[in-house]
Amino acid sequence: MSAVMELVSPDKIQILLVVIFGSYLLGSIPFGVVLTKAAGLGDIRAIGSGNIGATNVLRTGKKGLAFATLVLDGLKGTAAVLIVRGLGEPDLEMLAGLCAFFGHLFPVWLRFNGGKGVATLLGLLAALCWPAALGFIAVWLSTAYLSRYSSLAALLASLAVPPMVYFFSPDGSEAFVFAFLVAFLWLKHSTNIARLWAGTEGKIGAKG
Repeated sequence: MSAVMELVSPDKIQILLVVIFGSYLLGSIPFGVVLTKAAGLGDIRAIGSGNIGATNVLRTGKKGLAFATLVLDGLKGTAAVLIVRGLGEPDLEMLAGLCAFFGHLFPVWLRFNGGKGVATLLGLLAALCWPAALGFIAVWLSTAYLSRYSSLAALLASLAVPPMVYFFSPDGSEAFVFAFLVAFLWLKHSTNIARLWAGTEGKIGAKG
């Protein structure tokens, strides 16, 4: 009974709300949009696939901006987890990561039409299960090298995440949460999947 009372105590509820909304807002920062506009390239949503992620930023021909977008989008997931860890709330780390991930996918600033979650998912893995993050990178790089399709690399690498987390994480239940995130990542890639099937998907480095 005391544990239940502690869970619903005003202080705990306040911390819970701060974690949920703070992590969501952190995740919702559209770095691809911000960086390309700051560089005088206009709105990235009017370029290429219209996505706000690093792959589409690369279509501007600015490799440095694309790399910065990749790193910053990834750090949103990492930072959300590490901030909560620093606050001494380890039980809320996964929740923070979850909210940051959905903030990236559905940012309030862009009418809930955000990125596809690849970099942010990697950032979460880096903070919560770094061996799985390395595995993700290995699968992504090998698939991208062989196929030249960033979307296919992301899809295959994400499929490997739940089993890797289950194997490497002390808490195997986290694998089910990551499976939930991967399902949304695939949903956000539905148009990419259709283009891959049709043979019309743009390859890495292609402009337009």
